[in-house]
Amino acid sequence: MDGLRLLAALMVCLYHYAGRGGAVSASWHQSPAHVFPTLSQLATYGCLGVQFFFVISGFVICMSSWGRTLGDFFRSRVARLYPAYWVALVLVTAAAVALPVVVHPVRPDEFLVNLTMLQQPMGATRVLGVCWTLWVEVRFYALFALFVVLRGVTYRRVVLFCCVWTLAAVVCRTSGNALTDQLVMPEYAPFFIGGLALYLIHRFGGDMLLWGIVAVSWLLGQSTATQSLWHAGAQGDFHRSPYVIIAVVTLAFAAVAAVAMGWTQWASWRWLVTAGALTYPFYLVHEHLGWFAIRVLHRGLGLPPWPTLAVTVLGMLTLAWLIHRFVEKPFGPRLKRMLKRGVAAADAMS
Repeated sequence: MDGLRLLAALMVCLYHYAGRGGAVSASWHQSPAHVFPTLSQLATYGCLGVQFFFVISGFVICMSSWGRTLGDFFRSRVARLYPAYWVALVLVTAAAVALPVVVHPVRPDEFLVNLTMLQQPMGATRVLGVCWTLWVEVRFYALFALFVVLRGVTYRRVVLFCCVWTLAAVVCRTSGNALTDQLVMPEYAPFFIGGLALYLIHRFGGDMLLWGIVAVSWLLGQSTATQSLWHAGAQGDFHRSPYVIIAVVTLAFAAVAAVAMGWTQWASWRWLVTAGALTYPFYLVHEHLGWFAIRVLHRGLGLPPWPTLAVTVLGMLTLAWLIHRFVEKPFGPRLKRMLKRGVAAADAMS
């Protein structure tokens, strides 16, 4: 699963560097379609790495929340998400101030709102382009925590949650209500639900009910992905074939299913654990800082496109390792302990 997480992150990375238009075209000084005529045709499907992430997230969150209290679940999510996120905000903001021709820095009040990870519902400009997916993840955590973790994670409760959320997502598609769209997330719900069901298959073995949930999630997920990604987007994204979109979504579900069935136990290499640990900080910093690196290396130093791409990806992976080693590892556990002490102090005072 750690390897799949890194694969999904690299898919998104290639999309941001070579599979779309917008700001990255300015860094390359022309459209990536002209810089990488062949690679760009594949990289434009890298945006589906996000849907891949959501399937993995459903699997991992169900696994990591088993046997935990609501407080444990909350503390683990906060300690996992925020330290690297705060550092990424500072790094990207500093780069934007140093080289605003790539990305303009946000106002101080908007930066402060970004620290909460709630900038989207607050209407503030995002510092990190990829953080819209974190807002989707946060809503998934909230739904799963309130309806499953609060009462204790069990097979029955997860199955009921999957079925009710699926029905709500389908109904929500026809309601046209903005509030229910935000809460139910019909565009992304099938991927999380599929991941949840696949973890139950991993833990308890497959049956018709669980495989039925996975099948329905795949059927709905390929539809929402195709509808939203088939045509060119606001950033000048390249045209995508619906057949390829369906194939990539299918491969995402199949890859997590292979893990759930135990077919990948042979791939127990130690480096995969490190790869999984680098995924989150790499995902946070790769977009905007990568565009800065491309502009400096390619337009500033005259490095050819392919070496520029390779050096940029390796540079972002190195930065991700530094963030993991010197931020996540020491400060994540400290933040978790601080939150636990705060709850204990509140209980003592009450």
